[in-house]
Amino acid sequence: MRRVKKAVALALSCAMLSGCGGSSKRDTSTFRFALAADITSMDSTVVDDTVSFDAIHAVTEGLMGLDKDGNTTNAIAKDYKVSADKKTYTFTLRDDAKWSNGDPVTANDFVYAWKRIIKNAGTYGYMFGSDGANIKNADQLILKGTNATDAELNTLGVKAVNDKTLTVELNAPVPFFADLMSFPCFYPINEKFAEKAGKKYATAPQYTLSNGAFVMTKWTKGKSADFEKNDDYYNKGVVKIKKLHMDLGIKPQSASANFDAKKIDYAEISTDLVDKYKNSKSFVDYNDGGLGYLEVNHKNKDLANLNIRKAISLAINRKSLCNDILKNGSTPANGFVPKGLSKAPNGKDFREVAGSYTDYNLKEAQAAFDQGLKELGKTNITLGLLYGSDENSSDKMAEYLETNLSKLKGLKIEMKATTFKDKIGNRMPQGNFDLVITAWGPDFEDPTTFLNLMNKGNSSNYGKYDNSKYISLMKNIQTESNVEKRYNYMLEAEKVAMEDYANIPLIDRGGSALQAEYVKGLIHKPVGVAYTFTYVDLN
Repeated sequence: MRRVKKAVALALSCAMLSGCGGSSKRDTSTFRFALAADITSMDSTVVDDTVSFDAIHAVTEGLMGLDKDGNTTNAIAKDYKVSADKKTYTFTLRDDAKWSNGDPVTANDFVYAWKRIIKNAGTYGYMFGSDGANIKNADQLILKGTNATDAELNTLGVKAVNDKTLTVELNAPVPFFADLMSFPCFYPINEKFAEKAGKKYATAPQYTLSNGAFVMTKWTKGKSADFEKNDDYYNKGVVKIKKLHMDLGIKPQSASANFDAKKIDYAEISTDLVDKYKNSKSFVDYNDGGLGYLEVNHKNKDLANLNIRKAISLAINRKSLCNDILKNGSTPANGFVPKGLSKAPNGKDFREVAGSYTDYNLKEAQAAFDQGLKELGKTNITLGLLYGSDENSSDKMAEYLETNLSKLKGLKIEMKATTFKDKIGNRMPQGNFDLVITAWGPDFEDPTTFLNLMNKGNSSNYGKYDNSKYISLMKNIQTESNVEKRYNYMLEAEKVAMEDYANIPLIDRGGSALQAEYVKGLIHKPVGVAYTFTYVDLN
């Protein structure tokens, strides 16, 4: 079992000051939180966006959770044991864990939920297979997806021994398995409740159950969501606030105005607001942990050309993008695994060991582009640049990339603006893009959380990158038990993909927010779920 690292969390706490948040009349019972996007669903088996994860995490706990310092700790599981070969985990569930309808949380709730995500071909179903938890028979079942029979699903390596004992069998040891158990796709679902709700499950508060710190009481889609403290939560003593309010789909400019008017306690802000607030005591910036990158559609005949992809990468001035456009703590990406995610066996950061695969050289970019056009038998090409116009700073990034790429003679960029929901829910899964500005936040502290995205068959490999050497290296990573050999395989895999320009890294993401000075205990992690509200204290 991997040593649980101390959370890379924001120190989101400070003394209450009279100048920020008002007088004694200030409401200390409700935490008001602004988000630029909407909740897509409260069903942990279908969502794949951070806003939905934040909301689901507020009402649901898995086998493992987070303590007040952001470290992985026991949650619904009061303890667990690992076999000598590290391939079997036995979890014992808490006797006092129950759902908000009064039902006890049972081992079957996990079995049902895990089978459900595979049966529904949920985006995060891959996390159960060799790209994640490596649970026995998961890979075969993931391939079957919606065609898997109940008998076949019963072969998944998870079993409810009794109501309070859950066993999980793995194909090979997974160093970060315990941490994975705090991620939403591994959360439990009350089978009886979900089946009765049918297609309405998790679409509204009355069709949503809680076993966590809060209960959802109201959800006006595209506008707001409200939560109240769950008095049936086994750990309710640590929950200091009575209510949690989320403003959804609110633009950063509006969120910042509401913050100034003391209507919001915390709001992420966009690039164009950084200069205005950077000297304010309420301004915080943080390591997002994510990678911003251009996903390349390898089914596009022009982008299937290596030199065209190389030219696009070389034409982007990442340093200027970070320093002059974003100004939010983001730094130039040097590879597909961000800085600060994981350390090699020798203690050095993965990025330090791997080196850099990005550069800005317009002259070399043009030479590569000219060679690519020659190989294609063309004098010019047109590529669409897809982005979510409602995402923080995405429009600024898109405009900057258009400026950079348009300097390549013979290349025309067509801007394709859409919503975040349409981008990730429709266009990317359907392969309806040439280049798309996207990002990935790490699900666990291991390079494979990023490397998996370029593996053939991964549900998030929307660009359909397919390289036999890369596939072979990823298989070696999944089965190798020697730590040093496994790390070397990961280094080699990234090298193959980056020299192939499989996708084009842009930034190691940073972020900026406004946080009222009286807010304490808000956990913001760059790995896994972004925000944990359980320990928020406004006193």
